[in-house]
Amino acid sequence: MESNRSLKIYFTSDVHGYLFPTSYDTKEQKDMGLLHCINNFEKDENTLIIDGGDSLQGSPLAYYCQKYEREAYPMAEVMNAAGYDFITLGNHDFNYGYEYLKGYLEKLDAVCLSENVKDELGELPIATSLIKVMGNGLRVGLVGIVTDYVNLWERPENIKDIKVTDPFPKIKEAYEKMKKEADICICIYHGGFEEDLETGKKLSSTTENIGNRICRELEFDLLLTGHQHMGVKGQWQDNTYIVQPPANAVKYLEINIQETSEGLKICSDLKEAGNACDENLYKRLLPIEERVQKWLDEPVGFLPHSLLPETPLHMAVHGTEIADFFNQVQLESSGAQISCTSLANEVAGFKSEVTVRDVIATYRFPNILIVLEVSGAVLKQALERVAEYFEINSKDELCISDAFLKPKVEHYNYDFFSGICYNINVKRPKGERVESITYQGNPVKMDEHYTLCMNNYRSSGAGGYEMYQGLKVVKEIQVEMPELILQYFEKYPKVNLQKNGEFHVKW
Repeated sequence: MESNRSLKIYFTSDVHGYLFPTSYDTKEQKDMGLLHCINNFEKDENTLIIDGGDSLQGSPLAYYCQKYEREAYPMAEVMNAAGYDFITLGNHDFNYGYEYLKGYLEKLDAVCLSENVKDELGELPIATSLIKVMGNGLRVGLVGIVTDYVNLWERPENIKDIKVTDPFPKIKEAYEKMKKEADICICIYHGGFEEDLETGKKLSSTTENIGNRICRELEFDLLLTGHQHMGVKGQWQDNTYIVQPPANAVKYLEINIQETSEGLKICSDLKEAGNACDENLYKRLLPIEERVQKWLDEPVGFLPHSLLPETPLHMAVHGTEIADFFNQVQLESSGAQISCTSLANEVAGFKSEVTVRDVIATYRFPNILIVLEVSGAVLKQALERVAEYFEINSKDELCISDAFLKPKVEHYNYDFFSGICYNINVKRPKGERVESITYQGNPVKMDEHYTLCMNNYRSSGAGGYEMYQGLKVVKEIQVEMPELILQYFEKYPKVNLQKNGEFHVKW
């Protein structure tokens, strides 16, 4: 084995449309954004630049582009300027439908590797595994995969011509082939880890994340992961070196691989985006960013007072008018008897004079609404899942369960309900914490049925709410929730806040 050959990789993932140095809750510039990250990349013939997916959805810029400037694709423009070699698809890259994804991939110079995504129409430029020969002769085998939970989460019309299959058989087949021909084998996986990376504790029994299984059963030299937004600087897991960047282009990974007489030496570092960018590229894209900022500051309506977030634990215990308002919109839009909603991990909240920025920065997902017919028994099961958010620590204090914090922070899997009253007692065993549920003043009976409005992500059973799977769908509202909120303000420019029901948490 030659000892002087090396490979450098710059890796980003879960950029979520954050190109510019702003999180959009204010106009303040921050040390973040893909424009800042790529300014640090130094590319030569022995360097690869790779992205792990979830590029097209997440930021107000991303929302604006797919809504109003569908031919722009600034994400592709930035990646092309940086010289990205390969990308894979993330689950959120399907959120805006087939044609939008197709336009993005056609504008992109990088090769899209996605082994378990099959395009039935044959129009998406997606490649399977391949071997890239570097300038120094290193043969680098690469394969890309995405979590097959796309099938659970995505709106059916967005993937009606796409099949996302079980990723493991696909990458195993690709690995067995490439390991005979490649000097370095790399898997780009839009997914994460089902076990705690420090303790090995099993965190999930689903197949949403199979990173540990990949490391245990296959022997890729490098596993580039995403999806969980964790920030893994780099470590060995079994015989595979693993990394993962945090979300929204606040950091990127630099990975260095060196051939030695004893095998491959791999080291890596999570690096800050920094505060500098290519001025010419920035100025070229600035007009669209200025249009986004102008659009964000357009007033849409008024609330009686500001609705500002507290800490996640405080809101989970005491409720929040932000969730009450979301449920108010959902009940109005759906006509359901009961509604549930959740909050993103970070929410901006609403000023009393509400702008588009408030809406987009507070309801951050492109969810549509689904109305299910649920029994009282299913409703209780769902509330028991909500109650699992809480734990009592060694100091007899109420805290958030690790199950909602590791390996990924998931405050968005705590649901707030409207239309019912319920009581939770955290000191009771899990599964028995919900002490009472009433609807319109009457106790909910386990065999009675109700209409319950929720987002399509939750109706899929995601987040531990498997009790919703397979239930009768009463209605689908095929308008994304941010737009429904904007429509609500158009109908009611001066909103009267309503509190429909209440809940109590005791410990």
